[in-house]
Amino acid sequence: MKTFARTCAFGLAATVMVLPAIAGPLTVEANKTVPLKMKGTAASVVLGNRNIADVAVHDEHLIFITGKSFGTTNLMVFDRSGNQILNTEVVVTVNSSNLVTVNRSGSNYTYDCAPACRPVMSPGDNPDYFDGLIQQQMGMQSLTNAD
Repeated sequence: MKTFARTCAFGLAATVMVLPAIAGPLTVEANKTVPLKMKGTAASVVLGNRNIADVAVHDEHLIFITGKSFGTTNLMVFDRSGNQILNTEVVVTVNSSNLVTVNRSGSNYTYDCAPACRPVMSPGDNPDYFDGLIQQQMGMQSLTNAD
């Protein structure tokens, strides 16, 4: 009986990993990655907006979706014959429980305060503050892309 229960639990867990992509939009938190198992054999992956999310292909049955920025885009996966095996919305959310927005003289400044407060980019923030954070981000990326 224990073996039967384990087998059912394993089957249920595998089904739950696939259902979000089939039953409705796939929700991913910004700066987090979720695995997505394919029922079919994937040959090509198309993501609508790489500024919102990114995709890493592990193999023809497993891909990883990483939330990059708040918003919604779409994800389509095709097999070798060009048949669509997955078509879903990807909704990237922000864990707002750690975010603090300070309003100074009508301008917003957003911080992620877990465990200590540090500035984060958030649409609607003061343009100079936001642009400064983008410049810092680009500087950090250039360090990792250096040859």
